[in-house]
Amino acid sequence: MKWISAILVILLLSLQYKLWVGQGSFAEVAHLEQAIKKQKATNAELHERNAALDAEVKDLKKGVAAIEERARSELGMVKKDETFFQIIDEQPKK
Repeated sequence: MKWISAILVILLLSLQYKLWVGQGSFAEVAHLEQAIKKQKATNAELHERNAALDAEVKDLKKGVAAIEERARSELGMVKKDETFFQIIDEQPKK
């Protein structure tokens, strides 16, 4: 009877070891859940960025106003019969 009890105790301890420390343990599951939450947050940020870029691409394909705005701000272009004024703020001399 002592042998059966000893075998059952050893079996119970080995199962407990796997539950707390081994592969698929509580600690590993908690770590993986945290990694999933972090990845979902990253995916949400990237999804928002992709949606904004998609909207900008659609606007550039269809709208003339967006192209004109980019030409003015990034390339410094002006329309025909339009005068460009550049105002420079003077900085105080030291």
